[in-house]
Amino acid sequence: MDGDPRERARHGSAPSRWSAESAAGITRAAETVAPAMTPPDPDPAADVHQWDSWLLRDRRGEVLTVDGWQVLFSLTTSAELLPGKRHDVAEIRYFYSRDGRDWAFGDRVFDGGALGQRQWAGSAVYDDGSLYVFYTAAGDDGADDLTYSQRIAAAHGGSLTTGPDGVGVEGSWTHETLLEPDGKYYETQAQSRGMIYTFRDPWPFEDPATGNTHLLFEANAPVPEGSDRCDGDARRQEFNGCVGIATSPTGDLLEWELRPPLLEAVCVNQELERPHVIRRDGRYYLFVSSHQHTFAPGFNGFDGLYGFVADSLFGPYEPLNGTGLVLTNPATAPYQSYSWMAHNHPDGVLVQHFLNYHEFAGESLDVIGELPEREQFRRFGGTLGATVRLGVDGATTRVEGALSPWHIPHADEELPSREAPWSPEDRLLDAGGERSRGDGVDRNWDDLPTRGRDSSYRPGSGSH
Repeated sequence: MDGDPRERARHGSAPSRWSAESAAGITRAAETVAPAMTPPDPDPAADVHQWDSWLLRDRRGEVLTVDGWQVLFSLTTSAELLPGKRHDVAEIRYFYSRDGRDWAFGDRVFDGGALGQRQWAGSAVYDDGSLYVFYTAAGDDGADDLTYSQRIAAAHGGSLTTGPDGVGVEGSWTHETLLEPDGKYYETQAQSRGMIYTFRDPWPFEDPATGNTHLLFEANAPVPEGSDRCDGDARRQEFNGCVGIATSPTGDLLEWELRPPLLEAVCVNQELERPHVIRRDGRYYLFVSSHQHTFAPGFNGFDGLYGFVADSLFGPYEPLNGTGLVLTNPATAPYQSYSWMAHNHPDGVLVQHFLNYHEFAGESLDVIGELPEREQFRRFGGTLGATVRLGVDGATTRVEGALSPWHIPHADEELPSREAPWSPEDRLLDAGGERSRGDGVDRNWDDLPTRGRDSSYRPGSGSH
């Protein structure tokens, strides 16, 4: 394979590892805690639940504007659906903006024909006038019941049209399965022993240092029963998340060959979601999102953005800030946001995300399903949160405040000056007695205010 000899050698070597020693040090600190956030008013996504989102980018992962327009793709469902049911019927829609502040709601990207029973997160690349939408095909086509198989897919053949009044995504799409787990580098569903099976979240990246084209994705590393991994602890072996990678031998965005993982979290974490890379100051910053509940027993992680840095795409990677934690929610709202995506800006790194259960301070999201339906709607954001500003200096990052909700600046937009460094209140670092289970046992729910949306009956039931 052409390119850097380090890359060729790396294909047969062991992946970088998120070590237990690093993850054991995870804690909230002023440098890693986001400000408290509330939904925007008005909300550009008022008619839908919106969660995992991704900006249109070029092959090198840089955010694009097309004829002055930014385009954002999102997983969505009707706002009438109970939030906990949204993953079962997810569809990809798009939004567009001329100024990065005022966003218009587009339409469904696919009008039938997409693979899987529903579509989960992915990415979108605009390359030499061609639009590629990568996504996770979730569930078996044609199955009578809901299934949870996952494969990496792409759609091509559609087009992006622009005009003075907006953006259209249209045309005749061709859908293809690009990758499925091989059982060697990446665990198949049949091999899975963990609470969550993953083979999803495709994100392409052309390495500017080598010119080679790669595809990152979330997966699990096979850990056979009886293995000595995790000191032979079978329970901890179930926590086997990894960041997978495939390489295109020709640069074709539809042709991929699996390679060994970039990063493993075996014995530490089971789910490294939405992996993506930004190249800054000649270094590679690998980011993933993860949950509190997907850390192995003995670790006290948070719902957060985690990151690693290396001098080459293929590593070796070291955890940012010593532990890997880059950004997490306040202790007073530990599930405020999720699904963070970072991108470069001349004034630093910007991170967009969606508001999750922003009015909930319970110990676990499992409690959400026990709340009255009205409360489940009220506490769920289902829209973009305020874009977070990150300062990056080598292997160290720092939260530097946030912009307004839905404000995603263009590269040539100068960010507002900061009068003083962001410094969270102590209660955002450690809520102490303010935290509660929020389970509704001793609360008069009818006395609580509602979200801006209609809180009348909505069909369906479920949890987070």
